Amino acid sequence: MKEGYIAEESGRPNEQELAAINRFTRRSLAADEVFVFSVVLCDNEIDRDYERFTMEALQTMAGLYVGKTGIFDHSMKGSDQVARIFACAVESPPGQTTRTGDPYARLKARAYMPVTEKNRSLIAEIDAGIKKEVSVGCRVGQVLCSVCGAEVRQGGCPHEKGRVYGTNGSKTLCHHLLCHPTDAYEWSFVAVPAQPGAGVVKSLCQTKGEKAVEWEEVTKSLSGTGPVHLTAGQAEALRERLQQLEEAAGAANRYREEAMKEALRLGGLAQPEWQRELLQKMLSALNDDELREAKEAFTRKLDAALPLPAQFAPAAERCPGATAAFQI
Repeated sequence: MKEGYIAEESGRPNEQELAAINRFTRRSLAADEVFVFSVVLCDNEIDRDYERFTMEALQTMAGLYVGKTGIFDHSMKGSDQVARIFACAVESPPGQTTRTGDPYARLKARAYMPVTEKNRSLIAEIDAGIKKEVSVGCRVGQVLCSVCGAEVRQGGCPHEKGRVYGTNGSKTLCHHLLCHPTDAYEWSFVAVPAQPGAGVVKSLCQTKGEKAVEWEEVTKSLSGTGPVHLTAGQAEALRERLQQLEEAAGAANRYREEAMKEALRLGGLAQPEWQRELLQKMLSALNDDELREAKEAFTRKLDAALPLPAQFAPAAERCPGATAAFQI
């Protein structure tokens, strides 16, 4: 999810806006039947998650978001649909720059909702500034590291978001660039803003590595202190990750049990004067690497104390004809 907010402009549509709205309606609506307002969906500034859309991504999204519905908290229920975007464009306020020094740009949309008894309270809350923060759900094709340019979802990037890299003369704040949007799902009214200049949560999905991004969004959601709301994809990613962790924990426990048995056996041979209970207590306090080192130390001591004698003398030392009786 990527953050945004509702702008000041709201009220009745003008003639051009009403014509654009009626492209999405089953019958032509009159100006007094419609409430319109502006929504800044997202921008190209680095947000609190150290991510940002590129200018090219914003321009692509301007076309993708026309006609997309507005809902509450990314709910998939049809009953939670309250508004729809009828126009969208990228705008760059003069004189503003981002933290990276680029010209600041934002994705600004115009949305409408019917004036009905059901919507009157929501319209009043929008005008009063109560309903202000919004969030977009979209799919991006690439997530690139700002330091090395690597696709971070494919692994191999050593850089960490939020850290500064470089020398005193040239320092770079590591963040992720969200590139090549391929789909826009919806935009939502939310209560928890995450971007300083806007105020939404962002939901990023992609064709390749979608589970990885879903899991990343789950961890971000769990880092807060309030109620947690997960999408169906995030819930599935959480279930899969828990199953993976359980399987990994089971394998780790089996490995440690076998390692403990072997270490106890070797330790008992190398240090026969130690009581088994004392040895077991000492080994139980070790981590896996330390336990492996203890096994190796016991093995070296045993090799030094009990060298295995050769079972047969070298050929040069054998008596001539000693094995003649056994030859055919």
